[in-house]
Amino acid sequence: MSTVPINVRRMLVTIGIVILVFIVLEFNRRLEELKLLSDQTDLIRVQATQAIQTQFALQTEVAYANSTASVEEWARTDGHYIRDGDLPVVPVGAPGAAPIEVNTPAPFPTPMQNWEVWLSLFFDE
Repeated sequence: MSTVPINVRRMLVTIGIVILVFIVLEFNRRLEELKLLSDQTDLIRVQATQAIQTQFALQTEVAYANSTASVEEWARTDGHYIRDGDLPVVPVGAPGAAPIEVNTPAPFPTPMQNWEVWLSLFFDE
């Protein structure tokens, strides 16, 4: 029977290399997780910045909507109200005159795409 001598130094080096490989693999996994979390952090920061900018814009709109300038603008344009001292002008036609006809412009034809032209050439009857 031959006995294989066990070299303690060789075993310790082998165990050390195996442990080192596991440490490197764990370090790599942690680096990947760090990159993923950093990307998510950047995305959340961008979304938070956009939300804050939207909030500021909406607050500005609310402040304008509550102002007297906004009310006056609405009253003159949409509400058809007048101020004291304004002279409203209402156009009235002459009695017995025919009403004015407003001609609507003819719609412009939309140009066909090239593939639509070819399709109509080959498959339309």
